Amino acid sequence: MKTILKLFTMLFCVVSFAQTTVKGKITDNTGLPLPGANIVVVGTSSGTVSDFDGNYTLTVDQDPPFSIRVSYTGFEAQTVEITTNDQTVDVTLQEGNTLDEVVISASRTPERIFESPVTVERFGLKEIKNTASVDFYDGLENLKGVDINTNSLTFKSINTRGFATFANTRFMQLVDGMDNSAPALNFPLGNLLGMTETDVLSVELLPGASSALYGANAFNGILFMRSKNPFDHSGISGYIKRGITSQEAAGDNPYTDLGIRMAYKFSEKFAAKVNFGYLKGTDWFAVNEDDKLNRGLTRDDPDYDGINVYGDEVSTDINGVALLLEDLGLAPPGSSALVPSQNVSRTGYNERDLTNYNAESIKADWGLFFRPWENDFEIQYVGKVGSGNTIYQGANRYNIKNFFLQQHKLEIRNDNFFVRGYVTEDKAGDSYDMVFTGININRAWKDDQTWFGEYVAAYIGATLGGATNDQAHSTARAAADTGRYLPGTPEYEAAFNRSVNDPDLNTGSKFQDNSKIYHADANYNFGDMIDFAEIQVGGSYRRYRLNSFGTIYTDTDGPINYSEVGFYTQLQRSLELSDNVELKLTGSVRYDKSELFDGFFSPRLSAGFTINDNHNIRASFQTGFRNPTTQDLYIGLDVGRAILVGGAPDNPARDVRNYDLSANGTAIVGQSNIDFDGTGAYNNSFFANSVGAFSETGNPAALEIANSNLAQPEQVSSFELGYRGKLDGIIVDASAYYNKYQDFLANETVIAPFYGDVQLSQTLPGGTPLAVAAIANGDFQAYQTYTNSDEEVNSYGAAIQVSTKVLGDFDLSANYTYAKLDFDVQQNPDFRTNFNTPEHKVKASFGNTELFKNFGFNVSWRWSDNYFWEASFGDGEVPAYHVLDAQINLRVPSLKSTFKAGATNLLQDEYFTAFGTGLIGSQYYVSWTINNL
Repeated sequence: MKTILKLFTMLFCVVSFAQTTVKGKITDNTGLPLPGANIVVVGTSSGTVSDFDGNYTLTVDQDPPFSIRVSYTGFEAQTVEITTNDQTVDVTLQEGNTLDEVVISASRTPERIFESPVTVERFGLKEIKNTASVDFYDGLENLKGVDINTNSLTFKSINTRGFATFANTRFMQLVDGMDNSAPALNFPLGNLLGMTETDVLSVELLPGASSALYGANAFNGILFMRSKNPFDHSGISGYIKRGITSQEAAGDNPYTDLGIRMAYKFSEKFAAKVNFGYLKGTDWFAVNEDDKLNRGLTRDDPDYDGINVYGDEVSTDINGVALLLEDLGLAPPGSSALVPSQNVSRTGYNERDLTNYNAESIKADWGLFFRPWENDFEIQYVGKVGSGNTIYQGANRYNIKNFFLQQHKLEIRNDNFFVRGYVTEDKAGDSYDMVFTGININRAWKDDQTWFGEYVAAYIGATLGGATNDQAHSTARAAADTGRYLPGTPEYEAAFNRSVNDPDLNTGSKFQDNSKIYHADANYNFGDMIDFAEIQVGGSYRRYRLNSFGTIYTDTDGPINYSEVGFYTQLQRSLELSDNVELKLTGSVRYDKSELFDGFFSPRLSAGFTINDNHNIRASFQTGFRNPTTQDLYIGLDVGRAILVGGAPDNPARDVRNYDLSANGTAIVGQSNIDFDGTGAYNNSFFANSVGAFSETGNPAALEIANSNLAQPEQVSSFELGYRGKLDGIIVDASAYYNKYQDFLANETVIAPFYGDVQLSQTLPGGTPLAVAAIANGDFQAYQTYTNSDEEVNSYGAAIQVSTKVLGDFDLSANYTYAKLDFDVQQNPDFRTNFNTPEHKVKASFGNTELFKNFGFNVSWRWSDNYFWEASFGDGEVPAYHVLDAQINLRVPSLKSTFKAGATNLLQDEYFTAFGTGLIGSQYYVSWTINNL
């Protein structure tokens, strides 16, 4: 009996550990190896990838016969049956086309781009390797319908279908399912704290509303970045790029970008990976000294306010100063008659004296992946940290210094479901507002009252001495500026350091933040359980914890907390109408509820007809909605010429500030200063443009009541038609859309008087309305409110791309995008839509991945029409521009390496994409990438 048990045990062990090994080489139809091809046992998660030479070895605990599936992005997959152990299987894959590539984002389920129910763009491994841009994120700009607004060297903001500033809260960016927006800012900082290039598996982009599946922030587009799973992509890979940035203002400066990925599959149950990336360079200098308010003023004008000059935002009417000096006995009686009613600004500092333009990014992430049953069921823990320096342009220009962001995610998933939860936390580090740095260096030397008093006294003296108005202003400024701290002096450096370390905007410029987002979402696909259709259900929950210590939000008394929840379902079914026509129907609906607002339903319907396997026509109707962002709701930020005050019901009353009153205001109110909160912006204010008209005409009838409404969710209804097809070797992808917005969220600029009502019912004894007197006396505050438009805001556009092979094996593609805003700006001069999108764009690329053995090249060109940029920092025209990028690359299989040399903006025509930023120069680089499969 013991002998039988021993034999049985031995046999069981042999059966349990029987292994089958398959090896071979994966090549394309020209015989070139395909590194990174996926080889997977059909029906399991067991697999491997080919190495740099296309070779692979697959060992599985499974006896033949079984089948393996070989796939590679851009090629048609093949399935091969394995019949014996140690079988050698060489596979040649036929090149497909972009329409055969698989995407997940459009329907939350794998499907070919060709059959996607909505417009979707994909940027895969092939495109990443061949892009002429410096990195994969910049390469997205060559996709049709995509703009990248360059805030700085390391901070790019994606814009699809318009309505985007650098704070593009209408666009969502997901990295492995995690929203990587900074909690304090409510938008992503480009790829500053994102993925390393060697870990990118694919990038998908959905332009347009997608709230039905992805929630309230998926309003004008979503970017999906997926990383490589260590079970499928193990090994060590890395890259290094060295080069220079070249700009007329900054000169030539070194640029370094490097990254490394280490991944190891310990067993069929456990795998892990670690990524590290580092970038350092010099940012684009912003040196525009034109008048920020588009009045044509120069530094010689009294009320000059330069675009990239800070400190000159502080401005006052010098006649009011003269009247005050008279009342105090500091100026001779009647001397105020010599002083014109004219605004004068303090002398500012150039931006280049307020920052070192250091551009830097340090980021790392790690992941532990566990498959307890050696199948598709997987448990993941992923951690990400990043720190960096960059320039951000919002209401002011900010030096983002040592900014820190971290994310931690726990996810359970298989092919049919996922459940994930993650937390995102940011810290502002040593970041500061460059505008207030300039303002408060001035004030550290000489307070505003003293400076303007000396200015007026010198002006009066010069006038009495026979000087002209211009001569008197010149003399007055020289007198008031005597002893001013100059850049580079010890006094200047000491004042600078005090300012950037002081969070009180009355004396400093540092902003603090330690905000968090807690998020959970889940999805289940019943496709394997239900035959007649594929049905998905899911939901999400998010909680915000805002904690800026009163430097950004009105959270001086402690953190602000609020939450939102959503649920959705989708049904998708394919119907074969005939042998040549297939209809794919998709319907989805989502319900979202914020604790601050009523709930919203977001439906989406689409139909796609596939004809003869070569043509697909699609039509869709979808709705989206956007809850007001954290800044829309709870901001309370002084930006110099105005205060930004959010539109949450309880927010305006929390923004309380103390103001000095004019001499006349003191007489009217009976006190020299007043505590004033932000409620006046929403219930007792005039439109800023109407106050300007009143100042010019003196006619109170020019004043127009604003009284902005509190912020409410914004909605959009989107109609889209599209076509994808293959026409004799030519691939065509075209779409057109019309968006209709309701309760459009944006800013209004308003003026709130410190006393009197805007209905003008409260009057002085002589009959002058109190509010009119407040405006005339300068006793008011300018605000930018966050509100919804009562007017119709619509936009429409179209895009088409054509790609083909020419001259044998050369890749040629071109695309055109049209975008148009439909909004009556003349009737709503104080309402800012921030469309910020060129009406026409053209892009083209030409290249060959194998011009000769192991050598390829690619050239990309793009042209943008001129457009008008408007944002809280400033408004102005962006001229038309065109850019040429190019790269050549050499593969060295013996070193498992690819060497690349490239240049962006090769023609050296410097340009900018937004009012207020530095001109974008050229970048020249060489790179070495090793073992990046």
